[in-house]
Amino acid sequence: MSLTISGIQRRQITVPTGLFIHNEFVPSSTGQTLVVENPATGEQLGTISAAGPEDINAAVKSAKAGFEAWKKVSGPARARLILKLADLIERDAQELASLEAVDCGSLFTDSMGMNIPQSIGCLRYYAGWADKIDGKTLSMDGGIAYTHREPLGVCGAIVPWNAPLMITIWKLAPAIVTGNTLIIKSSENSPLYALRLAELIKEAGIPAGVVNIVAGDGPNAGQALSEHMEVRKIAFTGSAIAGRKIMQAAAKTNLKKVSLELGGKGPSIVFDDCDLENALLWTRIGITANNGQICAAGSRIYVQDSIYDRFIEAYKKAAADAPTVAGNPLDPTTTKGPVVSRVQHEKILDYIRQGKECGARLLFGGERIGEKGYFVQNTAFADVGDDATIMREEIFGPVASIAKFSTEEEVIFKANDSAHGLSAAIFTNDVNRAHRVTQALESGQVTVNAWAMLSPNVPFGGVKESGFGRDMGEEALEGWTQVKAVKYHILPRL
Repeated sequence: MSLTISGIQRRQITVPTGLFIHNEFVPSSTGQTLVVENPATGEQLGTISAAGPEDINAAVKSAKAGFEAWKKVSGPARARLILKLADLIERDAQELASLEAVDCGSLFTDSMGMNIPQSIGCLRYYAGWADKIDGKTLSMDGGIAYTHREPLGVCGAIVPWNAPLMITIWKLAPAIVTGNTLIIKSSENSPLYALRLAELIKEAGIPAGVVNIVAGDGPNAGQALSEHMEVRKIAFTGSAIAGRKIMQAAAKTNLKKVSLELGGKGPSIVFDDCDLENALLWTRIGITANNGQICAAGSRIYVQDSIYDRFIEAYKKAAADAPTVAGNPLDPTTTKGPVVSRVQHEKILDYIRQGKECGARLLFGGERIGEKGYFVQNTAFADVGDDATIMREEIFGPVASIAKFSTEEEVIFKANDSAHGLSAAIFTNDVNRAHRVTQALESGQVTVNAWAMLSPNVPFGGVKESGFGRDMGEEALEGWTQVKAVKYHILPRL
């Protein structure tokens, strides 16, 4: 069975609708399906197979068989296959970007400009590591020792619906380059890209069982994967509620390794010595990119009191001078696509209602756009109190909360007064201040005079309730391997 989607320039894209198990597309064992919806229109695109516990068992069986062969494949041979997959994604970039646009509402231009290149770059970066995952030689009393890194075995990745291809590749590339096999559960809100990716994995020649991909919801597929006794690791990006359940499942079953990226409430700190135009640009991008549906979104904007009023007026003017064009995310002239679903749409509008009721000053936005699809205006509140819900909770929408501060010490306290610690940004031309503040912020990453700045060789992940473990960079390799120590006792000469 297959599903045909109309992509960029009305190009017809056909994807299989089954579960990708052992390099074949098969229906769910129970006949369960997921309804795929276009968030720009609210219309149904079709249905695809949804995995249940028995399907997860089948995927694990495949992954176990695949692991026995894959772990023996040389590093250079793995690298060639990973590089081939990167080439195929590059070849089919427009199809993959179209599927993200139609399925989760990401702008086609954003996928082509960031999501696809980041995915390709990540695969090529980790292909370069394939023959460089080394251990150490150590001296010890009475002998010598050496260490080497080994794959964990069968692993799982539960990936989110925002930038789904890119975040999937963040898990896939380091997992398989280190010799693991991987079962990917795509989000029920954006599963179409994964079906095309599965076809490319097979076309690249990656052996059966190395990567299995299933769609399904959390209570069925996600829970079955998290609780499976033969899965050695779960890598998860998503909500804190789901992340806690995954940790509980690991503790109650086989103590599998877990890495979690659980979102954020990122502070963007604007000092009075900054380049104001640059700060305005990045603080706007930091909360409107992908409709604010980004874990690293700069949703809390703190502005020094000496430039606060000037910043607020300039922020309003910048928004007015760049009117949004809401519509079909496949259209290159569209600047605002829909949020991913009806549930997310209602959640964002409810947070906006709370912002209006808490005494904050609405600068602009605050309403839905149109009656068709799930569109929300870019929204900003000023004079937001420290205890306001919109200042403390992750909204995952295009809603900025702006407040003033006086001193460096005060804003460090405000920025750190959060359960989250994923990403932060500061804007200053004082290199000494930049160093002091970046060191003081409780955050997995801090950018200076910009926002986000993703790169495959730089680790990304959080602290506190934003989770633990890292995607990208050399650091990610540690999360997909285990260290074995081998010790030699040197016998004395008789």
